[in-house]
Amino acid sequence: MEKNYADIVILRADIFYGPSMHRLYGAIAIKGGKIIYVGEGEAVEPYIYRDTFVIDALGRTVLPGLIDSHIHLIPYGLSMQYIDLRNVDSIDSMKELIRKEVSKRRPGEWIIGRGWDQERFKEGRYPNRHDIDHVAPRNPVLLIRICGHIALANTLALKMAGIDQDTKDPPGGIIDRDSDGYPTGILKENAIELVRRVIPRPTHRELMDAAERAINKCLEKGVTSVHFMSALPEEIEALNSLHKSGRLKIRVRIYVDQRFYRDVLERFGRSLDGEWIRINGVKIFADGSFGGRTAALREPYSDKRDTSGKLIYTTDELCALIDEVASNGMQLAIHGIGDLAIETILSAMERALGPKNTRQYRHRIEHGSLMPPDLVEKASKLGVVISTQPGFIKADFWLPERLGVERVKHVYNFRTLLNNGIMLCAGSDAPVDEAEPLIGIYLAVSRGGPSNKLYRFSKSESVGLSDAIKMYSINAAYAGHDEDKIGSIEQGKYADLIILDRRISDIEDLLDARVWMTIVDGKIVYERLIRGNP
Repeated sequence: MEKNYADIVILRADIFYGPSMHRLYGAIAIKGGKIIYVGEGEAVEPYIYRDTFVIDALGRTVLPGLIDSHIHLIPYGLSMQYIDLRNVDSIDSMKELIRKEVSKRRPGEWIIGRGWDQERFKEGRYPNRHDIDHVAPRNPVLLIRICGHIALANTLALKMAGIDQDTKDPPGGIIDRDSDGYPTGILKENAIELVRRVIPRPTHRELMDAAERAINKCLEKGVTSVHFMSALPEEIEALNSLHKSGRLKIRVRIYVDQRFYRDVLERFGRSLDGEWIRINGVKIFADGSFGGRTAALREPYSDKRDTSGKLIYTTDELCALIDEVASNGMQLAIHGIGDLAIETILSAMERALGPKNTRQYRHRIEHGSLMPPDLVEKASKLGVVISTQPGFIKADFWLPERLGVERVKHVYNFRTLLNNGIMLCAGSDAPVDEAEPLIGIYLAVSRGGPSNKLYRFSKSESVGLSDAIKMYSINAAYAGHDEDKIGSIEQGKYADLIILDRRISDIEDLLDARVWMTIVDGKIVYERLIRGNP
């Protein structure tokens, strides 16, 4: 009967099939936004009718739509209009980019950049306000480090924020000072907010436009669903407007910034609880970053013995916060990078929730970067989900010096986590890194190869190709309470999938692979022009 015919059929495809991601050469039939058949190619013929759109994959690889389990969606879109400082290798080069931007702006306009890393600078130090004052004397400047936990402000920006030698460090923040007590321009953690709050807020329309930019980039890279971390109320409003206008092309699971979750619950309640947009939980910070030496460690940093980082909450404080958020039925997503922070999170979860509730509600640790054996064992017993970022394997090339050769063996220890039964999902943390899940899969398998510094100390933490794909698909779906609907190519699930421009026969193929086609809810939402056969 005609009603059984498919809307789309994909033929001659190298399919990573089912939750196990085993490979199947065959066909897929899609109807009404769902997968109605996966299997041998000959058996798909009854689903083809004159109106069926037939795609010949020519042997190319088909993956489930990839899920970025940790992204700052709208900030990612906003950052696309900032100065890109990711590849800057010196303070002088950074100044030149600022100078070019100043030439395009009127006096008084804010100049914002993102992505610098002092570890790459030839000068071998943090930049300061004096470095950039003379290139932007009449424009306030805020330059955010790649990790997002440190920023540099020029003197004008500090003045506008009311920061001077008498300003006290805000709770959870540090204003870096010179030997005379004057601010250097370097702001850490919550101190950045002192400047951010005087920057004009984006309008509702600008937030919607930023969301669309980020979404289009995600679709181009094969991301069909995201877990939006630290979302603000106005960002949720923008996404809701995008959804109502029919322009939300990916599925969004929201984890609200902890400062505003009560406001969000009051404003939205459970009204945003659909297949396209849903409020899942609350994002909480327990510490900072390795890059800023603000991640909380049990022992001092190897390259700066006078600091062990900074815990944002004591165990008692975090326990009370966890209990409050969980009592509202919200899933917890707690940022924890250093081993002391992760120990504190696990202890607080155990005391406030216990293993049953932690596992049932799939409470999460975001990053879970440094996890020695005792913390792996405790996380496994609690049933906590770990949401990691494989891109950091390459970005944090300086970690052996920062943590020392013994501790660094337990950083981004994917194989150990999986071997201990921990649900491990993956994301980009964009705009900290680019939303590049294929590169993330490559790094999870290769550890960056012998040329990457971390490879030498942790090559045994490599995972297989199927496990790496699961981190961005079925595991991430589980972390977002979606595994029964998305995350794998199976009959009855939503038709969220991607076709690559080649067959992946070797892990190195992922470095050159591009997404040929992205399908969400049974509709082609992105297509790349390619030439020739795979």
